[in-house]
Amino acid sequence: MKKTYIILALLFISGCYQSSEDASLTLEKKYNIYISKLSNEQIEKNLKMGLKPIAIKDNIDVKGFANTAGSLAMKNNYPDKNAFLVEKLINNGYFVIGKTNLSEWANFRSSSSTSGWSSMGGQTINPYGEMRTPCGSSSGSGVVVATGLVDVSIGTETNGSVSCPSSVNGIVGIKPTVGLVSRSGIIPISSTQDTAGPMANSVIMAASVLEIIAGKDPNDKATTLIPENFDFDFTSNLQSSTLNGKKLGLLPTGSQDEDGNLMLENIKEMLQNAGATVVEIEDNREYPGPEELLVLLYEFKVGLEDYLATSNSEIKTLEGLIEFNEKNSEDVLKHFDQSHFYDSNLTDSQEEEYKIALKRVLKTRNEIDEFIMNYDIDALVGLSWSPAWAINHNGGDDEAIANYKFWVNGSYAAMAGYPHITIPFDYIDNLPIGMSFIGSKWDDKKLIELAYAAEKIINFQPKPNLK
Repeated sequence: MKKTYIILALLFISGCYQSSEDASLTLEKKYNIYISKLSNEQIEKNLKMGLKPIAIKDNIDVKGFANTAGSLAMKNNYPDKNAFLVEKLINNGYFVIGKTNLSEWANFRSSSSTSGWSSMGGQTINPYGEMRTPCGSSSGSGVVVATGLVDVSIGTETNGSVSCPSSVNGIVGIKPTVGLVSRSGIIPISSTQDTAGPMANSVIMAASVLEIIAGKDPNDKATTLIPENFDFDFTSNLQSSTLNGKKLGLLPTGSQDEDGNLMLENIKEMLQNAGATVVEIEDNREYPGPEELLVLLYEFKVGLEDYLATSNSEIKTLEGLIEFNEKNSEDVLKHFDQSHFYDSNLTDSQEEEYKIALKRVLKTRNEIDEFIMNYDIDALVGLSWSPAWAINHNGGDDEAIANYKFWVNGSYAAMAGYPHITIPFDYIDNLPIGMSFIGSKWDDKKLIELAYAAEKIINFQPKPNLK
């Protein structure tokens, strides 16, 4: 009889595992999360060894997986070694469960792209609402955490690519100070603005992963600028963090919308009830859109061809990628063009214009620093992004956004290379929106503590209906 019970117990456990496995696969396919993934046998083996799963955006080198940037042109690009940050994760008890889908080329192939779509992975879908954008470019990295398939993932950001998918998918996202996390082994857009960052189901989880991946890398000179006295301990004192006595500057972004204005009032009330002083910021900054675009176009070609030169991709130049896309246009260009590729390929003669544009872009650092100094505040706060808009393959994100309420914070921080943390705040129309914490260079630890304190008070843990 005892033997029978053991057999039944084993069958029950096996059945539960199989059921969970089937449910995960259903979610992965429904929301189109991964480009590539370990087999179930490999995953089970790693879990039995006590290793923790983490999903990695498919523009970061991971041995055993092609690094594609979502492009069919890169489907055979199998790296010889792990990116610096991936190696640090592996050395600290993580295993890469899979490579998440992204907006192709990290949303830098076209001015009319659709977030979350790539020729390698298809369209990733936000688990909230119906056919809503997952935002991008770290689309799959946002959705894989929002659906509960993993607790933490890695995304990358040039401008909004961690903060937006975190905000609209109802999770925590940390865009660190540029240089805090190595970019070695990451397919680049901009040496000025690129960074990787954790996306997770809580501030403490994201912070614990940032502790692991942060640090100096001799192959990324931006990391050599980390201050010698920088405190990489982001988690041990979090329990004592508080908003009481803090002075925070509330950015007005979103105030022109009725729902956005209400949410700003709710943020203000929450902070004041927690003992913080809230100062409303008069924000008259002019967004240097044309200058930023030129900086990205110029740096993209330089950085991409440097990456391709030492990669295992058969294609070694931007010109070669353009030709591949033209030859395979039915699959690669079926939803949007490659206008950014064309424009970037013409920047060789624009060095002087680039220097002028870069100077204007970097002025955003002074603007943020002046807010913090002139208002005598600990950090800037506000709404992260508006609710997710509908996916539109005909006109891309810009056309889709025109039909929805829209706001965004964090673009100035992205251009400045300054830290920005997004945490879930509330629903609008049953779609999650985030709250932002933005600071000066190397303020990452301070922002984590503020975000953690706010997270405890807000106590908002959005859960999508996955049925």
